[in-house]
Amino acid sequence: MTTSALLEALRTMAPDRIALDDGRQRITFGQVAALVEAEGEWLARRGERFALLADNGIGWAIADLALHLRALPSVPVPGYFTAPQVQHVLDDAGIDCVLTDDAGRVRELLAGWRVEGAAARTGLTMFRRQLDPASRATLPAGTVKVTYTSGSTAAPKGVCLGADDLETIAKSLAGATSGLGVQRHLCLLPLATLLENVGGIYAPLLAGACSVIPSSRVSGMSYAGPDVSRLLACVLEARPESLILVPELLRLLVVAAERGWSLPRSLKFVAVGGAPVAVELLERAAAVGLPVYEGYGLSECASVVCLNTPEARRVGSVGRPLPHARVRVAEDGQLMVSGVTMRGYLGESPRQPDDEWPTGDLGEIDADGYVYVRGRLRNMYITSYGRNVAPEWVEREIALEPGIRHVMVHGEGRPYAVALVSAPHEGADAATIERAIRSANARLPDYAQVRRWVRAPETFSFDNGLLTSNGRLRRRDIVQRHGALLDALYREEIAS
Repeated sequence: MTTSALLEALRTMAPDRIALDDGRQRITFGQVAALVEAEGEWLARRGERFALLADNGIGWAIADLALHLRALPSVPVPGYFTAPQVQHVLDDAGIDCVLTDDAGRVRELLAGWRVEGAAARTGLTMFRRQLDPASRATLPAGTVKVTYTSGSTAAPKGVCLGADDLETIAKSLAGATSGLGVQRHLCLLPLATLLENVGGIYAPLLAGACSVIPSSRVSGMSYAGPDVSRLLACVLEARPESLILVPELLRLLVVAAERGWSLPRSLKFVAVGGAPVAVELLERAAAVGLPVYEGYGLSECASVVCLNTPEARRVGSVGRPLPHARVRVAEDGQLMVSGVTMRGYLGESPRQPDDEWPTGDLGEIDADGYVYVRGRLRNMYITSYGRNVAPEWVEREIALEPGIRHVMVHGEGRPYAVALVSAPHEGADAATIERAIRSANARLPDYAQVRRWVRAPETFSFDNGLLTSNGRLRRRDIVQRHGALLDALYREEIAS
């Protein structure tokens, strides 16, 4: 068992204080400490590298904490990964043991793996296989967690992180909300998501707070389309003081509140991130009484880098860097982060965790230190007039307008930008969309304005592969599927 602030918190908090609650059982800090130590001993005797494929619950949390504190390398596998993605992760990371609460699914996925037994502390079933150690990719020194994101490809990369890296982020997050005295956090995002893992389990434990971790069946949470009635009921019943949301989940809560849903009065802090958040949505959230604070981070920087807080908030920014992070803007406009970064990608050259990381995000920092994210460097297109344009900038302006939900702007090598509009809000006819785009254009320079647009024949969603799990556009897939519509917009103008 490693020495860590997290372990110290488990051992020194009031032993009868509730630490974890998944609706089926509630366990105290004293019980967590004992369970984690016993589970760590059991795991250490059975494998070398572990994958955790399970729904949210106390079992997930105890297994993860045991692996973390035993410094046993592990991979949290998102439940929404496809079978090929799961297989890729297990082979790429050289996993020899899988812990799961869905033995039936794993048995179908993993031919040749054998059941090793079930853990007494978590009830999770262990599947095991024999691996030649020489066949495994070498992990960078100090790696305890390899996190994979769905990204925009079927074969995501493994980001290698150390225990100290993760706990440093957790300390920063706990400190950022310490003035609010948050005592109850509700985990809605999958715990396999690094942000919820660190911000929803580690940070509350360090602060002596309770993490409420209902299963997806109870919360209604699904990236393919949440069950809104269950989601709202879960939030009301849990009486959380803090939440972590992606923009789409925030939108669902805001719309529900605007239609008469009563927000839990307990809420003190709602962090939102993972994708750009429209200022209009933040304003609507404030109008219904949601205490929303936008943040920014990435897996390669062990999760959160910047965060707005009650003491330091500027709407439209992603906040100031947290104490562990340093952010600067490079000559090409890219945000560069140092302080805590990854140990390297699995299978690639290792790096030092304090090395500066090029985020790939374009941004600015104002005179007061607030950071603004303007778009992705790799998504930037160059018009036929030689002007550089970040499409997210234009899309964000359009999404501020009533009637627009998802829009993709395109203009590489063209004289002007065009847009593919998906999932307009109810009642958004062609005239409404046209007015929205004209209004956005009035705030944009001429070279970035959208001249023509067309409705997409389908909604952009995670389920059909056109959005990532955190709501980002899969641009390549959208263009591959609907590029002919975009090309036609230029041909139509030439013909007219």
